[in-house]
This record gives sequence, C-alpha cells and structure tokens, in this order.
Amino acid sequence: MFAIRFYRIYDVGREISLDLLERRLAATYPTSRPRFLRVKPKSIMMEDPPIQVRMDPFSIHKDGRSYDFSVTVRVFDVGAISLCFGLEIESELQEVALLFSEQEGLDPHFEEYVSRTKEIFRPHLPDIEIDSGFFEDYTIYVSDRMDEPIDPAPLLIGDRTPLSSKMHEEITRNTLSYAVDDRVIISWGSALVASPEPQTDILDLIEYAIVQIFELRYYDRELVRRVEKMYDDIDQADRLPRFLRMRRYHVIMTEIMETYAGLSEVIEEVNNLIKVTEDVYYAKVYATALRELRSREWSESVTRRINVLRDNYSMLSDEVRIQHSYFLEWIIIILIALEFAFAIWQFLRA
Repeated sequence: MFAIRFYRIYDVGREISLDLLERRLAATYPTSRPRFLRVKPKSIMMEDPPIQVRMDPFSIHKDGRSYDFSVTVRVFDVGAISLCFGLEIESELQEVALLFSEQEGLDPHFEEYVSRTKEIFRPHLPDIEIDSGFFEDYTIYVSDRMDEPIDPAPLLIGDRTPLSSKMHEEITRNTLSYAVDDRVIISWGSALVASPEPQTDILDLIEYAIVQIFELRYYDRELVRRVEKMYDDIDQADRLPRFLRMRRYHVIMTEIMETYAGLSEVIEEVNNLIKVTEDVYYAKVYATALRELRSREWSESVTRRINVLRDNYSMLSDEVRIQHSYFLEWIIIILIALEFAFAIWQFLRA
C-alpha cells in the first residue's frame, strides 16, 4: 500500500486560542488533537497541539482513472492553517506521483477547501482572513515496504529525466533510517517515508517543520511591509515643520515599538512551536527537515528586519532627544534675553 500526502500551509494573520475554538466547534464539527504515538510524552514537547477537522472527500478523474482524496485541516495556535489531501493507492506509486507532480491539478481543489475552511471557522473567528495565493506546499510519499524497486529521485523532483550519479546523490543526501527496514528521505519540496509500520509521527514532524518555516516566511513578508511603511512615514515626517515633525516622530516610534514587541513575541512562539528533546531519531528527522527547508536563512532574514526596526527606533529616539535639547537651549536663551531686557527696562525707568 502506498499513499501521497499533499500539504498546503496558509496563515490567518493572527494567533488563535485553540481551546476556545475547540469548544465552539464541538457542537457542529468533531475535532481531534494529533498526538505522537511512538515516543514518551516528555520526548516531544508541544504546548498546544493543533486542532484537526476532517472534511468531505473529493475525487479527481485523470487519464481514465478516478482518484479519491481524503481531506483534513489542522489549525495551529500561531495562526497557521494546514490543509492536507491524502491519496491512497495500491500500486504504481511513481506513475501516480508523476501524474500529480508539483501538485498539478490540485489548485482549484485547494482554493475550494480554503473557502470551506473560512466558512467553518468564520462564525468562531469573525475576522479570519486567508490569502489563498500565499502558501507553502509540500508533498510526502509513503510506502509500507522497501522491497519495491522505487527510485526516490524521480519521486522527489517529479521528473523522469535520467539523472547523473552526482545529482542523484545530492537529491537523496538527507536519508535517515531508524531500523533496517525503514527509510526517510527529505528534500526541498517533498519527502519519502518508507516503513512496514505506520509512520504518522514522522509525517507530523515534517508537517510541523513546514508550518514553522512558512510562519517565518509569513512574518518575514509582514516585516518587509512594516519596514517599508516605516520608511514612508519617516520620509513624510521629514517634510513637515520641525514641531510637527517631532510629534510625527513620536507616533512613528510608538508604532515601531508595538510592531517590534508584537512580532518578536509571535516569532519566539513560532521558533518554539515544538521541541524534540529525548528521542535522537525524531530530533534528527526534525532538524534535517528544518535545515533542508532553509530554517536558518529565514530566521536570519526575520532577525535582520527586526533589527532594522530597532535601529530606526533608536535613530528616531536620538533625533527627538537632540531636538528636545535644542528646544530647551532656545528656551534658556530666550529666558536670559528676557531677563536682560527686563533689567534694561528697569534701568531706563529709573
């Protein structure tokens, strides 16, 4: 038996109270919380596991065959929504995988289920917004055996082109195994999980890594917008008279500090979405997924943009302080001048 899991991760633009959402959904939709099954609870720490809702399945007809997809949606407290289309097949994993390479033909169905997701959650999250055009996609191929002559490279890149040995080695370099009869291969846009035992824990670990990376992408994009707005506001403020400019600087500084504090807190939660502590193999799988998905690069990009906000706050603060000093100096000069004028007036009067 083989399976393919097609994932797309979206964001609702806000944090979500999962306990409250779960209570509100209970009357209309059965929900569940995924748990890791093959490790001790303290081996993997996740403060608030996502809520999972099963949705109605759908079918796709391609090349004279019908393919039935299951649909699940998971909601994460950091604001991420994970849609997963599951396809179970008896044989011909490579043929079917190439048929749906790069999630070909699934776009309208993902858009439809994004709309359904918003309909489900909008009564409980009135301000929910999902940008269906901004997402992270990933595909996981699952096999219950390794005795089949499956070449992982064409699966992972979605291409039948004969590859050189070096390219094949590069694609499959992130190969991990726990037992003699299992294997996990993680690449940039897809992964292969082969084992005679169910590997739901591994699938969840990879999904959580994708969610973490996407949230970093989301907040990197959000920081780009905030930084651009900050520069525009500063440019407009610089055209104002000095007194009005200082007042505008104060407003900009308040906005920068609110953005800095709010996003720093959320990003810290994203980076601590899940912690794998005592299980060496699961820790290796999770770390490999994060590394292959460029976690370090996205984290550094987010950090740089946060530092830009902090540095501009310091710059504006210094400018306001300098202008305030100038203002006080002028006040002192005026007071001294008035005192001299008063003394001269007193002298002339006498």
